[in-house]
Amino acid sequence: MYLKLLPASLSPRVKALKVLAEPDLIRHHTRKWLLNSQSIGFVPTMGALHEGHLELVRQARKENDQVVVSIYVNPLQFGPQEDFSKYPRTLVADLALLEKEKVGLVFTPSDKEMYPEGFSTTVKVTGSLVKGLCAAYRPGHFDGVSTVVAKLLGAVYPTRLYLGQKDAQQAAMLRQMILDLDLGVETVICPIVREYDGLAMSSRNKRLTLEGRKIAPILYKALKVGKSVYELGEVETANVLSEIKKVIQEEKKVKLQYLEAVDSKTLAPVERIEKGTMLALAAFIDEVRLIDNIVI
Repeated sequence: MYLKLLPASLSPRVKALKVLAEPDLIRHHTRKWLLNSQSIGFVPTMGALHEGHLELVRQARKENDQVVVSIYVNPLQFGPQEDFSKYPRTLVADLALLEKEKVGLVFTPSDKEMYPEGFSTTVKVTGSLVKGLCAAYRPGHFDGVSTVVAKLLGAVYPTRLYLGQKDAQQAAMLRQMILDLDLGVETVICPIVREYDGLAMSSRNKRLTLEGRKIAPILYKALKVGKSVYELGEVETANVLSEIKKVIQEEKKVKLQYLEAVDSKTLAPVERIEKGTMLALAAFIDEVRLIDNIVI
């Protein structure tokens, strides 16, 4: 039973895909699966899908009986000066990809379904997980993320939630939220998927100019230099970060927002690099904000 009509422009090959917008209808389907003792893997996305998203879907499919993917560009996690209006929206292409991956159900809520009139509850995570890194530059961002994911989990009620290591702070924060609120969902964090030249896959990569795209792999190159410096014996954080900055400064069009060395579990800053340290950065290229990280 297909309870949401897809756009008329969709090609025939995706018209069989089950796509629902209403949380109640999603619950109707997923509860039946759970009552039949079927496990559910859930991949939340904002669309503009790429190979990184699809790897999450494939992992979910390997480990579960059913897979649900959500596509929703969440306004709560964008600041007033951020790129909400420019964020790529490619629903038709996204659905075609998900059908090829044999996804059981796609959840595409609207703002009205997610934040109806009178909506007045948000979820807030505190502590070291949301103090540094992106949180220092995106006030309110992680409150928006935790709120929307809590709502998505309430609709889908999955067995496992699949997240990417590229968004390391977001993944750590959501894992903590799930533990703190006793939501009973296993969090699976999957490795970063990279382009042929090392650039971490991201929906925002589509907004780079040709020149910017050519420059962007320097971020991963710089992080690898930091890892190499550590492997050669340097453990002082300041010295390792200094070597990373030298590489990034080779490209004048790269505007570094932050570069930090943190414990990969607590995300607390460290003074000495050791096994389990995460080197993480955010930078602007062509006014597009990109993030990346490496765990030693």
